[in-house]
Parts: sequence; structure tokens; C-alpha cells
Amino acid sequence: MSEQTPQPRWLSTEERRVWLRLSAVMELLPAALDAQLQRDAGLTVTGYLTLAMLSEEPTRSLRMSELGARSNASPSRISHVVSRLEKDGWVRRERSADDGRGQVAILTDAGWDKVVATAPGHVERVRQLVFDPLEDGDVADLDRTVTRVLDVLDPDARFAATALAREV
Repeated sequence: MSEQTPQPRWLSTEERRVWLRLSAVMELLPAALDAQLQRDAGLTVTGYLTLAMLSEEPTRSLRMSELGARSNASPSRISHVVSRLEKDGWVRRERSADDGRGQVAILTDAGWDKVVATAPGHVERVRQLVFDPLEDGDVADLDRTVTRVLDVLDPDARFAATALAREV
């Protein structure tokens, strides 16, 4: 007797429509944000998030692993982004004073100036693309929806956004 292969769980008409729209958003939103940041500041979204996360710390510094988690970047990606930001003079790396093994990324004064100058335009673009089209209650609905998806995609809460969503 041969085992039967289970039938795929095909998407319903509504699920297919939502999936196609979501995949379009996943393609178009990062490109639109990158375009604005490249044009106005010579940064990518991940580069901007890296500077922003460092700027929010009282010491303007974070261990590389924590910086990656807060910037939604893998260890290799955050290392690459920080290298680029170092070349621009916006970040520097030092050995961790705590244990001497890990590395800490530190926002330079030039990096602080860069993020302060870039933030208003970026926030306005995020507002235009994501929040302005929404109606009352949509933000809470979107929050619940993306939190559920994040829980599946990041079950170990490697990214800070996932851990933050679980605290609410």
C-alpha cells in the first residue's frame, strides 16, 4: 500500500487576494523608504535604523548583537551595515569594556548629527506611506496582525520588535 501525499492547503480566494497584496507591500514599502533615505541622506533603511537605535541609548552605544536585534538585522547584516557607517564616520566599533570579547558600536557626533537631520524626513515618509492611509482602529488592527505574524517568523524573539510586541 502506498502512502498518499496530503493535499496542499490551498489559499481561499480571500487569502490569495490578501497574500498578493501583502507580498506587494513587502516589495514596495522597503523600496519606497530606501529611495527616500538614499535621496535625502545617502542611507538605507537598515543604516538609518542602526543610527536611530544607537541615538536612543543614553551612552549612544550598543553591543553588536543587541544592535542587530533592535535594527531587525542578522549578525552578518548588522556587521556589514556598521562597516559602511564606520567608513562614513557615523559609527565606530570598540571592544566591549564588560568582557573584552564582544564588540560595541558607538554613535559618533557626526552620526548623531546625521540621524537628527534625517529623522524628520524619514518619519514623515513612514507616516505618508503607512499611517496616513489608515482609519480609526486600523493601527491597532495592524499591530495585532503583524504581532501574530512576527510570533511565527521569530518564535525566539531574536528581533527586539518581537519581544516588544509580546510585552504589550
